[in-house]
Amino acid sequence: MQLNRQQFLLLAFLTLAWGLNWPVMKLGVTDFPPLTFRALSVLLGLPVLGLLMLMLKVPFFIPRDKYHELFWLALTNMILWNVLIILAVKNLSSGRAAILGYTMPIFSALLGAWFFGARLKPRNWLGVAAAALGVTLLLWFELSHLSGRPLAVLGALAAAAIWALGTQQIRRTRIGVATLTLSFWMTVLTALVLWGLGLMFERPQWQAPSPLTWAAIGYNAVLIFGFAQAVWLTLARTLPPIASTLSVMLIPILGVFAGALGLGEVLHWQDWAAVMLMVVAIASVLAPGGARPMKP
Repeated sequence: MQLNRQQFLLLAFLTLAWGLNWPVMKLGVTDFPPLTFRALSVLLGLPVLGLLMLMLKVPFFIPRDKYHELFWLALTNMILWNVLIILAVKNLSSGRAAILGYTMPIFSALLGAWFFGARLKPRNWLGVAAAALGVTLLLWFELSHLSGRPLAVLGALAAAAIWALGTQQIRRTRIGVATLTLSFWMTVLTALVLWGLGLMFERPQWQAPSPLTWAAIGYNAVLIFGFAQAVWLTLARTLPPIASTLSVMLIPILGVFAGALGLGEVLHWQDWAAVMLMVVAIASVLAPGGARPMKP
């Protein structure tokens, strides 16, 4: 499939915004409660998304009989992903969290094969094995160090698997409304859940954000929840999985090297090996001629 100019620019924006956001998130949660950080980002991103809808004259209305499906789309595409991945970023290096988070295409390929009738070729199974080896290397590194956070690794993997399920669902949704409308109400539900969790678990840690934390919150509010999330959902509903191949392969690599350059995160041989294995894995699943199930 040939991408038009607009689609190419949207993919380029998505790649840069999400790739650079991994060290930004790490900066934001280093000295600030992670769920509250994410809740503030989502809440401040809502007006940006709402203003975009008003400018484009996109309606806000969703039929009442679609509320149930909307909730499940929000749960798998945004709520659980945002909760689990921000907790993982708090406890892992930003680059490592990026690698684990972007095992999503592998989970999506497996879910597509097991539940949605997609067919995987031998090279796709080889890619799945490569991804599994990369994850094993990272998990082994975490378990072999007293400062390791194996639960954070497992949480990031769970986030990727749930996001993969959400991608399959968003591609098959029967809600006949604009993608921006879906994105807005999914973001509203995510904000409510995150604020509830922050109130329950992090209220004693609440404090005024530092200027650096505010900058990270602003980046996430405007670029991620104001634009990037809606861009991704639009592309996920309108383009075949193959169209996002380049973006998916570049995002975790950008995350790894942005964290190393911007935050001084030390890359061990396990990280280098995991990056290479993940590139092989994602390419084998998404490259032309492969299976057709997924999201960035």
